Amino acid sequence: MSSERQAAEEPGESEPAPPARPPRGAAFLLTQLGTHAAERFAARVAELGLTPPDIGLLRTIATRPGRSQRALAAELGVVPSRVVALIDHLDGKGLVERRRSTEDRRNHELYLSEEGGRLLGEVWGIAAAHEDDILSALDDGQRDRLTELLGLVAAQQGLTPGVHPGYRNLPDGRRS
Repeated sequence: MSSERQAAEEPGESEPAPPARPPRGAAFLLTQLGTHAAERFAARVAELGLTPPDIGLLRTIATRPGRSQRALAAELGVVPSRVVALIDHLDGKGLVERRRSTEDRRNHELYLSEEGGRLLGEVWGIAAAHEDDILSALDDGQRDRLTELLGLVAAQQGLTPGVHPGYRNLPDGRRS
């Protein structure tokens, strides 16, 4: 008997594990692509000195200027103190303005500054190029269908349209 065959037949020796199959499910692919897309987008906007959470806040403020910090916290699903820390950062960069509410002087209303609006305009161009790059394997009809299907899944999962659930996981006072 050859020594290779003897080694394979030795008691206690296990057969080699079958080669690992790559995960095949849609949930895995969504996670894989989502992580890849998020990392690439973060690298692109880092050149502007921004993070994806910064951009999400700027975009959210731009869609409804004048909302209170408390209303923004509720929409993001975070405690108001977390929003204060995130807005402090953007305010310090001169990208947002806090204005006392004329209806309730205890509240601050949020607006983009002129620089915040200009920078967000740059981000739209970066985001469009990013999406074109990530989805370059698809034609326009396939992109529309993918977006429609992903929207259905997001709605079924109870996700707030346009709000990234990652804000709930940001440590207080820090951005990722």
